[in-house]
Amino acid sequence: MGADTGTPGGTDYEIRRFRPRPASSPDYADTKRWIEAVHYGFYQKPGRDELTARIAESSVADDRELTGAYATSPAAAPALDAGRPVATFATFRKTLNVGHGVLVPAHMVTAVTVRTDHRRRGLLRRLMSEDLARAKADGVPVAALTASEASIYRRFGYGVATHERSVSVETGPRFRLAAPVRGRVVAADPAAMLDLAPEIFARAHRAIPGSLGRQERYRLRAAGQWNEETGGEDHGVRVAVHLDEQGTPDGYAAYAFRGWETEPPTMELRDVVAATPEAYLGLWDFLGSLDLIERIEWEDAPVDDPLVWALEDPRVVRTGSVRDMLWLRILDVEAALSARKLAHDGELVLRIQDPLGFTDGRYRLSSSAGTPQVSRLAHDDPAQDDLVMDIAELSSAYVGGVSPVTLAEAGRIRVGAGRPAAATELARMLAVERPAHCLTHF
Repeated sequence: MGADTGTPGGTDYEIRRFRPRPASSPDYADTKRWIEAVHYGFYQKPGRDELTARIAESSVADDRELTGAYATSPAAAPALDAGRPVATFATFRKTLNVGHGVLVPAHMVTAVTVRTDHRRRGLLRRLMSEDLARAKADGVPVAALTASEASIYRRFGYGVATHERSVSVETGPRFRLAAPVRGRVVAADPAAMLDLAPEIFARAHRAIPGSLGRQERYRLRAAGQWNEETGGEDHGVRVAVHLDEQGTPDGYAAYAFRGWETEPPTMELRDVVAATPEAYLGLWDFLGSLDLIERIEWEDAPVDDPLVWALEDPRVVRTGSVRDMLWLRILDVEAALSARKLAHDGELVLRIQDPLGFTDGRYRLSSSAGTPQVSRLAHDDPAQDDLVMDIAELSSAYVGGVSPVTLAEAGRIRVGAGRPAAATELARMLAVERPAHCLTHF
């Protein structure tokens, strides 16, 4: 366990960083209190011991690092356990698909809370700034998070990189695909997903720009071994697996019946992972044919969804809320852009502004036959800048989730007077092979 102290806002805090421990460990108490603080921060009901223990186990499996800010003033927490942190922060490392099958290391930030009576004392800024500095020093090119509040993270250099939407799909006689599907779908024993789900996801991860590596909890959910409220088994989960024409599994859907009290009879999609377009449409063809079911609801559908275009009547798909999903934060411009394949050859000078100072500077980005060359420029000549933007905007455009042209039209990117088509040129360079979508919440 590492620790350091500080006095943001005049109140003493000790910052502790440690690895989670399972319930069987003599050091489990710190992990348990940290998890309890996260539940408190997100207004969740206190978890039963079994759920807390399962969360600890999955955190160990994900190799997470837990960070807590602990008030050291005796009067700081008179009504709460003094051993419980007043702010929490967790990280783990996976990979991010940045397009064209390229995976780069990603620093994933989650479980960020600050207790109400300790806000506006610099705790979040300190935790985030120190953590990102450590990740950059480790050579990780990009950080990622999902945000419960959209107004918080731009000031740390994060930009929205993908969106998702909730959909309600009518599965009566109007649900018909315009073309025949390939392969076949079989009902699977959920227990088989302990091994099969990670294998299928690994294929999908390499195929979908914006995809992030998954944590332990996903395979347990698909296998019916993780109930969100208890941490125990979930007997309501059903699984369908798509097999390609050679009989190889290349997609799955996990779903559950809402119950006969719900009208019309509805299935809730828990997870859909498809390594190919054929697997995706094949799974939907199966779901649309479920006996006695009239509606499918899915909270995590892609915004640019081929299902809508594959249906004879696209109005059977109704969109609910559309919301930001994945937020990215480039920590090293040269490393992040050099790791990508570029879809269009060209040359641009980018001026990057960074609220934390990690990436401030001017960069020349060029490409030859799709291979990028990125160099930081030592001289400062604003007249040579083709595009000026905050690091949040470059992070948003990094995996193709938004066009730099859109960001320029929104006033987020300033185009140099000498290169009026610079935003279009950057959009062509950063184009990815298919719409960006993140399959992983964390």
